[in-house]
Amino acid sequence: MSGKADSRIHANGAIAVIFAAQHSGRDAEGYGVMADAMDALAARQPGYLGMDHGGVQGGFGITVSYWADDASAKAWRDNPEHRAAREAGRDRWYDHYTLHVARIERGYAWP
Repeated sequence: MSGKADSRIHANGAIAVIFAAQHSGRDAEGYGVMADAMDALAARQPGYLGMDHGGVQGGFGITVSYWADDASAKAWRDNPEHRAAREAGRDRWYDHYTLHVARIERGYAWP
């Protein structure tokens, strides 16, 4: 498994957007460029709290982005650059994906 984590505990009531995807294997370089651009863009959005990424060999990956509130998460969803990246993902980079939005009730960390 590979990934990167923002190992902060996020406030109770924050929003977690959980994106799980099977990568198509097409245009890996273009995907990497776009993923880095979207990480940087998300970090500049009001209400952004952090992001965790993980993936396994074979192309399955999960990204969880954390937002201060539902309005911030929806604003990220509606960002025009993010919308264009989603369309490119559907056309090129993903075989399928799921997305869940959840409210954080508790958080723990170790060590």
